[in-house]
Amino acid sequence: MDGLAYDDLPNDVEYLKSLVIEHDQHARDSDQKIILLEAKVAKLEAERRLDRARRFGSSSEVGDHQYRLFDEAETHAAEASITEGLDASDLIEVSAHIKRRPVRKPLPKDLPRVVVNHDLADKRCACGAEMHVIGEKVSEQLDVIPAQVYVIEHHRPTYSCSKCDESIVTAPMPPQPIPKSMASPGLLAHVATAKYADGLPLYRQSKQFERLGIDLPRNTLAGHMVKVGALIEPLSKALCQHIVGHDIVAMDETPVQVLKEPGKAPQSQSYMWVMKGGPPGQSAIVYHYDPSRAQSVPDRLLASFTGYLQTDGYAGYNAILAAADVTGVGCWAHVRRKFMDAKKALPKRDQHKGNKVHQALSFIGKLYQLEQSLKDATAQERQRRRQTDGVEILRQFKAWLDKQSVPPKTLLGKAINYTLTQWPRLVVYTRDGRLKIDNNAVENAIRPFAIGRKNWLFSDSQAGAKASANLYSLIETAKANGLNDYGYLKYVFAELPRAETEQSVHALLPWNVDRAAVDAQLIKPS
Repeated sequence: MDGLAYDDLPNDVEYLKSLVIEHDQHARDSDQKIILLEAKVAKLEAERRLDRARRFGSSSEVGDHQYRLFDEAETHAAEASITEGLDASDLIEVSAHIKRRPVRKPLPKDLPRVVVNHDLADKRCACGAEMHVIGEKVSEQLDVIPAQVYVIEHHRPTYSCSKCDESIVTAPMPPQPIPKSMASPGLLAHVATAKYADGLPLYRQSKQFERLGIDLPRNTLAGHMVKVGALIEPLSKALCQHIVGHDIVAMDETPVQVLKEPGKAPQSQSYMWVMKGGPPGQSAIVYHYDPSRAQSVPDRLLASFTGYLQTDGYAGYNAILAAADVTGVGCWAHVRRKFMDAKKALPKRDQHKGNKVHQALSFIGKLYQLEQSLKDATAQERQRRRQTDGVEILRQFKAWLDKQSVPPKTLLGKAINYTLTQWPRLVVYTRDGRLKIDNNAVENAIRPFAIGRKNWLFSDSQAGAKASANLYSLIETAKANGLNDYGYLKYVFAELPRAETEQSVHALLPWNVDRAAVDAQLIKPS
């Protein structure tokens, strides 16, 4: 070979060896890149399947063996058309059992009734004789008259002294929820209930009043809501004190947009913090608006709280949960959702009952089946069964989790890691029969706000957001205690302006009010 000396061959062998080593390293690097790319593709495919399931799949969290939480209106309409006009005695014979058809619920007897008589035009029989009445059939229809609006005239005589003509006195108006306003407690309660309980935006309510010939612009209604929201601030604070005074509190937060917030863009998010608690028979729900989601918010709201605090895994609660006299309780519903996300993201070829996702969901399902069997049990019996049956299920599930080797960035890996991270709090519910297995109670309290938010979209100002928080607090607490929300608000708006002491304010809390007086608001003028 030209230019190649015999003595150089060993050096060339070493060079070739280095080339081989370099080639092997490139091959290994390429294989590693391929593995990483395949993992990334698999992750993106899983996220695509999950996104598709979230967009087009059922939003219900229940499994196939459970009932749906919600049904479409068309389903109810179809069922109603089938059962229309059926008698209670209608039975269908089916092999091995008797199935009773659903029966239409009778209309309340205390509703006002208008009798319409129908008679035969010709009462003669075919034989020519006059027929006589032997009975009567009565059928009922439910009719609706649009909201009736009336004006309350407050007549206040003015007196003067007949002797000196210097003293002129007019009978005073009783304290009003909004002084010098034409809005009565009944009107304010109607508007507040329509917006915060039924999710009807103020501009739509304004249109409804317009059809009745009443000019109530949206801005006027908004101003009314801000003022009554400020009026009930003492009641909202009393509810908060009531909650933190009990040793079990559930808490969660949800976004809200406030357009005119100092130092923040209109598109930025603020938060509505929701707390639920109170002893049996005195359940309270409090909404608290705050521009921030920082841990300083729950620290401030729960400054005097001691006991069990149930939350999701959000780190903003860590500071309050680190206190020696506060015990964190985890939420199994959040754990289940993460495994359900992993299930939804599985390709069809892996949708078999034996895979790891189904195994995890099976353990969680056993925990919920145990809770379902104990729904009517006493707290003592529930705690005993949890400490035996529940703890054994948890022991088996923990052993299963510890054995799993799953890539941490996959949805299943994230679900397993979340469960193990939250495990110390997830098992706390077994210690006390009063505790819940999940945080669904407070999440259900958030649902009315979330539904309303889809309609009215945002709050214009901080004052409006605070008013909304106070009104949601009263309405949802009234409903939780079996009170009619409109009747309760009307009663509170009429009585609270007269309350001058802390005792008189506490007398207006839902479990302290006279229920007959609240019910009377539905039929009695303001």
